[in-house]
Amino acid sequence: MQTNFTPAQLLDPHVAESEKILRNCVHCGFCTATCPTYVTLGNELDSPRGRIYLIKDMLENGRAADKQIVTHIDRCLSCLACMTTCPSGVNYMHLVDHARAHIEKTYKRPLPNRAIRALLAFVLPYPRRFRAALKLARLGRPFAGLFRAVKPLQPVAAMLALAPASVPSPSPMALPAVHRAVAGKREKRVAILTGCAQPVLEPGINEAAIRLLTRLGVEVVVPQGEVCCGSLVHHMGREEAALQAARRNIDAWTREMENGNLDAIVVTTSGCGTTIKDYGFMLRLDPAYAEKAARVSGLARDVTEFLGSLNLPEPAEKPGLAVAYHSACSMQHGQKIKTLPKELLAKAGFAVSEPREGHLCCGSAGTYNIMQPEISAKLRDRKVKNIKATGADVVATGNIGCIAQIADRAGMPIVHTVELLDWAYGGPKPKGIAEGRLVVAAE
Repeated sequence: MQTNFTPAQLLDPHVAESEKILRNCVHCGFCTATCPTYVTLGNELDSPRGRIYLIKDMLENGRAADKQIVTHIDRCLSCLACMTTCPSGVNYMHLVDHARAHIEKTYKRPLPNRAIRALLAFVLPYPRRFRAALKLARLGRPFAGLFRAVKPLQPVAAMLALAPASVPSPSPMALPAVHRAVAGKREKRVAILTGCAQPVLEPGINEAAIRLLTRLGVEVVVPQGEVCCGSLVHHMGREEAALQAARRNIDAWTREMENGNLDAIVVTTSGCGTTIKDYGFMLRLDPAYAEKAARVSGLARDVTEFLGSLNLPEPAEKPGLAVAYHSACSMQHGQKIKTLPKELLAKAGFAVSEPREGHLCCGSAGTYNIMQPEISAKLRDRKVKNIKATGADVVATGNIGCIAQIADRAGMPIVHTVELLDWAYGGPKPKGIAEGRLVVAAE
């Protein structure tokens, strides 16, 4: 794609980076076939190619964002399916992130939209606030219909619909601690990301990861000072807040590196993993953090990615379950981890299938299912239909957002991949899975 930025514009390193990305685009349109919003809405401006044209026009002309560009950028899920499809290597992720930051700086949203976005940024990245908000949600449920009837307040209705009926108790394993390898010599030492929404909604996920890793000879550190990875505010265009979160995490993990070697930073939420692996890029212009950020990004591993690097034994028990593996967008498109989770499940004794249209997003995408509830619901229903068609006993995935999005609609249990692996290798059965589906492995 030809660009016409001035030399003065290109002095801005963010603009210069976006200009390089734009030049890689050859207008081929391959991205439209796998873009969930284009497939759903059929509008060229709701495809990656259409958004690229809008971003190019805005940045080249050095103008503030307007209602049109905000509408179409807000509809982007950042699922990154376009990057998997693109034959030219266009880094759409970094381009749309720049556009969102530009929108945040130059566009004044309507008051209800500003208020809801501010509320999400204030609550979701902070586990205590999030827990309190979920408990308060039951007071608002009787008014959900009223909120749904007023378009600017539909995100409030979506929040109430997504809130679980009950909130699990906090896990003591989320507190800063060192979890020693259970038996024999310590083979590896890792830090694990606690996260923000996941330990509130499903604390059992990290518990399963820690149990499994320690049984496999891995020492697991829950560091002091960890915070939200920053992805939630990053995708809202609140770049400075995202960078501050990244710096705090980098400081926490750097201290652990100084206390002893870290073989990996294990992440059990694929959306967080995609962002942490991008810390090196996000902080490339910060002289105090650029090197440390690159080191952290290099150590970040999805939990299945790390497990795949170990010599796993034969499973203690072989579950006789058919598993539909839902590959989160941040896993398959963001981190390019496509077959490994399925291979690990199959090795553990599960019969694994993948639903049709596995490349399409389920509509969760961070806060997307709150801010764009109509599009999100269409994508969710399409995903659930394909999952049900597999005839599986249980759904496995690697992202808490997908779990929350699909849970009440799938008609079968949905659990994190690591919970199934923990079960197969000697841990407890994940909640919600029917009795009598376990076969003891032959000696």
